[in-house]
Amino acid sequence: MFVLDTDFRELSDRSLQELLDAQMVALIAAAEPQPGGGYAPPPNDLAARLRTPRSGLYAQIHSTHSRQLWRSPSTVGVPVDFGPALEPGARDIHYTTLGHERIAIESRGIQFEDSEGRSELTFSVAASLTPYEQQLWSSRRQLFGWFIGLMLLLLVTLAGLLRWVLSPLRRMEREIHAVEEGRSEMLGGGYPRELSGVASNLNTLLIGERKRVARYRDTLGNLAHSLKTPLAVMRSAVAASNGGSEAVLNPEIDRMSGIIEHQLKRAAASGGALLGQAPVDVAPIVAELRVALLKVYARKDLSIEVLIAAGSQFVGDRGDLTELLGNLLDNACKWCRGAVRVTGSVDGSFAVRERLGIVVEDDGAGISEEDRERIGRRGVRTDETVPGHGIGLSMVQDTVEMYGGTLTIDGSTLGGARFSLRLPGK
Repeated sequence: MFVLDTDFRELSDRSLQELLDAQMVALIAAAEPQPGGGYAPPPNDLAARLRTPRSGLYAQIHSTHSRQLWRSPSTVGVPVDFGPALEPGARDIHYTTLGHERIAIESRGIQFEDSEGRSELTFSVAASLTPYEQQLWSSRRQLFGWFIGLMLLLLVTLAGLLRWVLSPLRRMEREIHAVEEGRSEMLGGGYPRELSGVASNLNTLLIGERKRVARYRDTLGNLAHSLKTPLAVMRSAVAASNGGSEAVLNPEIDRMSGIIEHQLKRAAASGGALLGQAPVDVAPIVAELRVALLKVYARKDLSIEVLIAAGSQFVGDRGDLTELLGNLLDNACKWCRGAVRVTGSVDGSFAVRERLGIVVEDDGAGISEEDRERIGRRGVRTDETVPGHGIGLSMVQDTVEMYGGTLTIDGSTLGGARFSLRLPGK
């Protein structure tokens, strides 16, 4: 834009110079000796602008002694100072200000020879710069408008090009989000060559992860089952013997059975939140557990209140959620005096892995501050008189960590303990 403006300004200067030169040549050519002395052009030979007052084009002829010989009619009412007289052959171009108007003046010294002898004269032509400046500013505004329009067009074109170029990335982002939410199992095809390898490798990674988890579950399950049968035989053998070893061996066998049960439950877990898992409705699982626990604890005057928000979903394995809630509700029913409450909802302000909040609380004796950190460890129980292996809460803690969630234990408004879960949800 600066280059174009400079070129146009130089073109305007050349146009003004050509105008002054043309008027100067015409004035010199038309100048004739006058009867009273001096030189002047015939009125009819003058340009129309020189005959029109205040036209913006002015001319003057004066002698070497600065005696004015002739001024064009256009100078009427315009006090133009054309400058001093010049020596023959001299040339001068300068600019001056006339009120609010800038003018350019060109003067040349000329020597004439006639019957009366030699005459040294100075011819001057002046032109107002206002039309040229107006034209320059008009061209600048027009040029600026063109550049603004071109810039906007370029930005729109660039935005469209970027949108077209980045559309495969946006599509991949949408598909990855769908996989994370469980609406899809893997990425689709049809990506450009630069992204096809990424999509293929991600799909391979997803498939490999699922196979790894399945192999992990099968291995733990096989190991636990292979140990469970020998332990049952050992227990039967100890019971059948009449020796005094039963009191020593049975606790150790029970301990080994607890470890095996823990591994069986871990094998039943899916191994954490996997990409591509379909979301699971929470309310039906809680309802099923409520019915089952009311039958198990039928001798208690038990009330289980369920407050699960409609549409609450868990992104993960149904068996894992059942195991989690089953352990928590079983503990709540075991330790409560008669009231258990389950609440759940999804909060979009949390991170994806903590959007689902589930709270299980009871009206029992509660859990002391010292025991809250201990009970999550495998084999630890707050009351050794109650049957169990002490692995239920350990399983809950392991599964919550596998899903990247959190488990918080504190006091309930019902008077007992409150277990707060944050899990992947939608």
